[in-house]
Amino acid sequence: MKTILKSKSQELVIDTEGPVVIIGESINPTRRKKLVETLSQHNFEFAIQLAKSQIDAGADVLDVNVGYPGVDDAALLPETVKAIQQEVDVPLCIDSPNPRAIESTLKVIDGKCLINSVNGEEKSLEAILPMAKEYDAAVIGLVMDDDGITHDPEKRLKIAEKILNRAVKLGIKEEDVVIDPLAMAVSADPNACLITLETIKLVHDKLGLNITQGASNISFGLPNREELNMAHMVLSIWNGLTCPIANPNKITTMIRAADLIRARDDFALRFTEHYYSMEAMKS
Repeated sequence: MKTILKSKSQELVIDTEGPVVIIGESINPTRRKKLVETLSQHNFEFAIQLAKSQIDAGADVLDVNVGYPGVDDAALLPETVKAIQQEVDVPLCIDSPNPRAIESTLKVIDGKCLINSVNGEEKSLEAILPMAKEYDAAVIGLVMDDDGITHDPEKRLKIAEKILNRAVKLGIKEEDVVIDPLAMAVSADPNACLITLETIKLVHDKLGLNITQGASNISFGLPNREELNMAHMVLSIWNGLTCPIANPNKITTMIRAADLIRARDDFALRFTEHYYSMEAMKS
């Protein structure tokens, strides 16, 4: 299954049989005081700096989220996206729980983006999927619905199927639906990661769709978060994860290694290229 995203002049393929695609997570005001301060002044220099540094570190797609208390994201998200697209040429993932912000951004964005996200709730399906169809965007489907978050992988699969079926019924291509299996904190539930990994495997085996997840969600409240995130990420990739939302500065080396080990990097070209680019940045 191939999900194609586009920037102004480039095309990116997320392929269930190909190397892992990294969606950079850092343009997000959560725990980034400087980003909140600069965005509130409609100053986009820091957001652009974050965009460029993530691309240099290995990001293929950039997630753009401007949500913080009191923000009018329906106005700020499209402004931010336009500013970023003037400076970098990679596909974007527009990230907001506000359908108005998604729609206002879809009207101005260049290329074919990824929407983050729709879920199985009726109000979400009715708000987001028609926009994805109208503006020819791909969409992330989050496996929760009107009953909340289930801890049963089979039920999460059924929600993924519901999102997929509703999307296809509207005329959205099935390859334009990317599933998020819901990564939850293992500190709160010892089975959380097992549930997510089983959901990934089910979606991969039964639906064949591309799969994303937040790379750092599982380690909240615990020490040594980076190591824990990487362990979970390797297992997730093995089970079918294709496009994690992550900090490329922390995860690209591991992902390049995983691709090489899985025979998705001929002659170790991407692995060695990344190594030498990181060495060049140090000098």
